[in-house]
Amino acid sequence: MSANMQRKSLIVICSAILVIVVLIVIFINWHKSEPIVTNHATGQTDDYVGSDLKAYLMEEEIELVNDLKQEYKLNITINDIPKDESIYGIYANLTVPSELEVVDVVINEENLEVGEIEFNEKEEGYEIRIYNADGSPIRFNNYGLDKELITLILRLKESLSKSITKEVSIEAMGLESSDNKKIDYDVAGAKLNVNYTAPAKAIGKRPPNANPLISHKFGADPWALVYDGRVYVYTTHDILEYDAKGNIVDNTYAKINTISLISSDDLRNWTDHGEIKVAGPEGAAKWASQSWAPAVAHKVIDGKDKFFLYFSNNASGIGVLESDSPVGPWRDPIGKPLISRSTPGVEGVVWLFDPATLVDDDGKAYIYFGGGIPEGQEALPNTGRVMQLGDDMISVVGEAAVMPAPFMFESSGINKINGMYYYSYCSNFFSGQRPEGSPAAGVIAYMTSSSPFGPWEYRGTILRNPGEFFGVGGNNHHAIFQFHGNWYIVYHAQTVAKDMGVPKGYRSPHINQVVINADGTIEEVIADYEGVAQLKPFNPYEEVQAETFAWSAGVSTKAISDEAPWQRALTDIDNGDWIAISQVDFGEKGPSSFTARVSNVNAHSVIELRLDAVDGKLIGVVDIPVNDNKQDWVDVTAKVSEVKGVHDLYMIFKGKADTKLFDFDCWQFR
Repeated sequence: MSANMQRKSLIVICSAILVIVVLIVIFINWHKSEPIVTNHATGQTDDYVGSDLKAYLMEEEIELVNDLKQEYKLNITINDIPKDESIYGIYANLTVPSELEVVDVVINEENLEVGEIEFNEKEEGYEIRIYNADGSPIRFNNYGLDKELITLILRLKESLSKSITKEVSIEAMGLESSDNKKIDYDVAGAKLNVNYTAPAKAIGKRPPNANPLISHKFGADPWALVYDGRVYVYTTHDILEYDAKGNIVDNTYAKINTISLISSDDLRNWTDHGEIKVAGPEGAAKWASQSWAPAVAHKVIDGKDKFFLYFSNNASGIGVLESDSPVGPWRDPIGKPLISRSTPGVEGVVWLFDPATLVDDDGKAYIYFGGGIPEGQEALPNTGRVMQLGDDMISVVGEAAVMPAPFMFESSGINKINGMYYYSYCSNFFSGQRPEGSPAAGVIAYMTSSSPFGPWEYRGTILRNPGEFFGVGGNNHHAIFQFHGNWYIVYHAQTVAKDMGVPKGYRSPHINQVVINADGTIEEVIADYEGVAQLKPFNPYEEVQAETFAWSAGVSTKAISDEAPWQRALTDIDNGDWIAISQVDFGEKGPSSFTARVSNVNAHSVIELRLDAVDGKLIGVVDIPVNDNKQDWVDVTAKVSEVKGVHDLYMIFKGKADTKLFDFDCWQFR
């Protein structure tokens, strides 16, 4: 070969090498500009996927209900499917709380066609495998982003007794391709919270007891008025007092200027009518500073029903308000005390308080009051008084007469039974020796007479001190009344305060039956938590105020009308709070739906409807969505499963934790 030819060959070879180098450089630079996708199973780079593969759960949170039949659905979704791979299997490992079990796995047939599903329980969870038994590839019907593949069906294994917050998570998930290569999905975000909030604990009053009458607020010195088929119980509105450090202190009674009112037509389910503003700057009687120990009388005057509320302005006098209704509104007709230190005949009365009234068969009315112990006169204090009321019920006639009650302390009561007048009172706490036949300390004793002014005969004890029955004592205050042919006594005791751990003088109303013997004596009452029997079943097919219930936990009530503060709604409703109505009669046919009226919905909530226990049979769940116009009252309705006969009805409120869920006005079954 000539030198010239050799030179030409060398040039061709060098040119070829240069072209190759240039192509390599171009290829390298081009490849660097493309995204590198990692196979999450092998760590190698491949080109068959255009983005990271992720699996996740569609739900963020599940709130459990305590029902073993209730099913919960969890949807497993993937963001993409490799398009150039034949997939022969899907696998997933899940962590599931021990309280739950997977009862089924369902394929989303719109996105996936497959023959076999296996799911097996393992420690702390489940293994799931999906494949075709004949070994053929799995068919994906729809390629693209965010495809739901499978739905897990879970149920509770057993009833829950306490609150839980746990997690369901996908620990691993992937696909199996033709060469047994696993294509893993990123499951870092595939988790959801599982919550169960145990129902709030009832304080003071627990099913099936009738005592105390209520536990959502206190109520002392009860007085009972029977009117139009209902019993109205008026009480001193005890309110918790605190020191500078926020600790609850002993009740001084100094801040009490309202009277609380509840009513019932069956003596088991009580409606809260709120508080009557009696004394102080916002009260009807602005001259008074306190309102204790109410008594209420009803009388027809000039053909109209009139109601008169007598109250104690601490121990310095007795005032009166009047109304055309047992719930109000109330007004002060005289603008001053009805009974004061200037009233004739009250000399020697230590405490001008604790009124009791009686409207006699002839229309004449009487007021009994007084208390306290002059020094050294424990055996016969002579501090009780009786006066005739004027025909207008807002004035007194003549001079107060002495009530010669042995060992008297306070708490006058007056009844007329079978033509005989019964005066009852609380005895004092004298610690010295008492003559035989005298009342013991702190009991409700009684005297009888054929006249409202006496003479009086001491007869014995009606009710011993609450401390003997409930393990927490204090003063004893009462009222006796007749309702549907039976006699009852309402009295107070510190049962709710005791259960709260603060037996510091905060009292609650109770009720027991009274037996009048043929000879006119009263059998001694045995106070207890059981209380009295319900007089009739509860009708759920009429509109029912939500502030009517037999038992409750966590809730309170509030006025929803400034003009009519006795119109109220249930409020302070937190997750797990509840109310219950005693002996609801659903009849033989049973309802098909339940409607509730709610407002101020602050979070998506539900009302569980259960029978006979706070975790009893679930017959319906009322869904309460957030309402844009929070102040509006809206009706929400739910279907009800078959229920017949008489049951206690529980309404358990569920929703976001640490949130006041909604206000609840009324409800009705249809």
